[in-house]
Amino acid sequence: AWGVVVRRTLEAGTKTLPLIVLFFIPIALGVYSKNIYEWTHLSAETDAVMAHRGVYMAPWFWILRSFIYLGLFAVMAYFLNKWSFQQDKTDNIFDSEELLERASRFSGPAIVFYCLIVTFAVVDWVMSLDPHWFSTIWGLLFVAGWALSCFSFCVVVLAYLSDKSPMDRVLGKRHFHDLGKLMLALTMVWAYFNFSQFLIIYSGNLPEETSWYLTRMKNGWGYVGVALILFHFAFPFLILLQQDFKRKAKWLATLGVFILAMRIVDMYYQIGPAPWVTPGHDDASLFHSLSWMDFVAPVAIGGLWLWWFIGELMKRPIVPVKDPFFENAINHGKSH
Repeated sequence: AWGVVVRRTLEAGTKTLPLIVLFFIPIALGVYSKNIYEWTHLSAETDAVMAHRGVYMAPWFWILRSFIYLGLFAVMAYFLNKWSFQQDKTDNIFDSEELLERASRFSGPAIVFYCLIVTFAVVDWVMSLDPHWFSTIWGLLFVAGWALSCFSFCVVVLAYLSDKSPMDRVLGKRHFHDLGKLMLALTMVWAYFNFSQFLIIYSGNLPEETSWYLTRMKNGWGYVGVALILFHFAFPFLILLQQDFKRKAKWLATLGVFILAMRIVDMYYQIGPAPWVTPGHDDASLFHSLSWMDFVAPVAIGGLWLWWFIGELMKRPIVPVKDPFFENAINHGKSH
């Protein structure tokens, strides 16, 4: 039932991919010109890690892989949106069920490939900020984090629409309760993966692994780590345990906004302490790394993304009325 009511929000989100590709072009140019990422300045002749990775870390190959990842995301989005659009045009239940079954058969294997693509992508895009560090659970951290961001955002959108026609006749408390349970589960999974990564690296106590955490335990970054434990996990976890809270759309949406803000903090914690030398300083201090652009960029890029998203959301009916489970989804949301 929750899948039916959030479908249009998710589809509109996938259609922002052209804008994401546009945002990615400056990063690709920066890598090609060797102006960003420390590994672009390292030579295979003097760095054993770069010598071992060989052509895999060549700038042109990194850029090619990145566009392959984005292309594979686009293929998934294209087919699922195509079948959903065709379902809106059906005039009988049999054609509608056939298209839904086709999308379901595609989505099963696709979610496996999606997790693999995310893993390869975030290793290239984020983990490579520290070219000498690695973690085998890295991809799952982002799979869980992105899913949590997704459902938090969906709750915010649905809560805004919940008292407006026609969604006021579609959405019910059970829908938000279900989405709240998903947010609770993903909050726990995100924390579990992060703790697992820390525990394994702490137990192994290998210099090539511990350096990443040691950087994030000093020079102010430790406070950010504690804040993530308290406000990205503990606070949402305790709040989402309450059944009545999850059934109140506006309250759940407020928590969704808070979680999205903490997701930005988490991304900054992953990216900010990367081992580049801040001009004029010899450490990776939080206060030396922090810039006014760190506050402006999420607002500017997020604002453009929201503008594109809202435009896509308005192009289609806000609910998939031809879905064979649509009526049952409404009844589920209104039940106790």
